[in-house]
Amino acid sequence: MVEYKLDIDRIFYSLADPTRRDILKRVAKKELSVNELAERYDLTLAAVSKHIQVLAKAHLIEKRREGTHQYIALSPPAMKFAYEYIEEYRKIWEEKFERLDEVLEKLKKKHYG
Repeated sequence: MVEYKLDIDRIFYSLADPTRRDILKRVAKKELSVNELAERYDLTLAAVSKHIQVLAKAHLIEKRREGTHQYIALSPPAMKFAYEYIEEYRKIWEEKFERLDEVLEKLKKKHYG
């Protein structure tokens, strides 16, 4: 197993581009070759390959070679890492909203009985 350190900045940089998000959506459903991916975009093969390199550097995808073809698949650990990062902030905001609800309820009782 290859060891690597996940970098949240690199992951979110990768996810900031709509083409890269679309590539991830496609390879999450099934493994695709680089050529199969390139056929789906109005981009050059080199441009699609560059997007794939950005996703690979963020460890969001896994690449494997079979003969002359290179296949791309989603790498769940990096997506899980990003999800957990966002989940921390969701919990923080949920707690803040719960506290706000309590304050509003107290004010409501104080002013309207």
